Amino acid sequence: MWGGRMEMLPWNRARVAFADLESPVLSLPGMRAKLLARLEGRSSLKNLEPYLFAEEGSPVHGDVIEFHGAEGTGKTEMLYHLIARCIIPKSGGGLEVEVMFIDTDYHFDMLRLVTILENRLAQRTEEMIKQCLGRLFLVNCNSSTQLLLTLYSLENLFCAHPSLCVLLLDSISAFYWIDRSNGGESLTLQEMNLKKCASFLEKLVRQHHLVLFATTQTLMQKSANSAEGFFPLKLPHETDTDYRPYLCKLWQQMVTHRIFFSKQCSSGNSNGFTVISCHLKRNQVVKRSFSVAECGVQF
Repeated sequence: MWGGRMEMLPWNRARVAFADLESPVLSLPGMRAKLLARLEGRSSLKNLEPYLFAEEGSPVHGDVIEFHGAEGTGKTEMLYHLIARCIIPKSGGGLEVEVMFIDTDYHFDMLRLVTILENRLAQRTEEMIKQCLGRLFLVNCNSSTQLLLTLYSLENLFCAHPSLCVLLLDSISAFYWIDRSNGGESLTLQEMNLKKCASFLEKLVRQHHLVLFATTQTLMQKSANSAEGFFPLKLPHETDTDYRPYLCKLWQQMVTHRIFFSKQCSSGNSNGFTVISCHLKRNQVVKRSFSVAECGVQF
């Protein structure tokens, strides 16, 4: 069984992350050397979760994946699933890569992640759990301004950790209403911080060959013709998605995959969920079902 120091681990790991963020900026030659090491040593993520994507071989470095859905539709559970897939060692069937998780909703549950790890690891020792959690960086942000400052601080961290190739943001829409209120009547002021965050995220993803997963909540009801711009294939199940874009245009342009989450209310299974996964650049769509058990997500 897992020992009694479990709650200490996330804070210890977070302190390591912030120590790296606050370290002196690397010299230009040193940064180039680190960047070269990162690009040469990055791991393929195509086996991260094949059932989640509409195209075989996804995701690839540079992809921006948006998880969209109402609260309680399995988005955060899917993030736990992806984290576990990343931080479990290759000998245990994982990818053995490092992950950065930025929590803006304060929903991250370390106990839940440890439970998933315990159910998936063949060697369920405290030391093995520690090794897995040692590949996870956890940062909390409570405003769009703090999120922006955090993103600015990450570049040195990504340079210093060549195996850190997955960035998870839960959620990028957390401060939408607060920013709208603070921006008054000016759309420019309302979107200012989000545009800056999106711009710097795009830079991080491009320069460091990351894969970015970000969640957004269903805050707006779709208009009558909202599906037209999103589903160019006019698939029969397009009406299953209640989607209306509300984040800034730059974010909409960045996203390469949008995955819609919903709960299977008619199945009688309270733990049953559906995803509609869309590759926006190739107009490919696939629909999958999954359930959530003690061991995590199961397709």
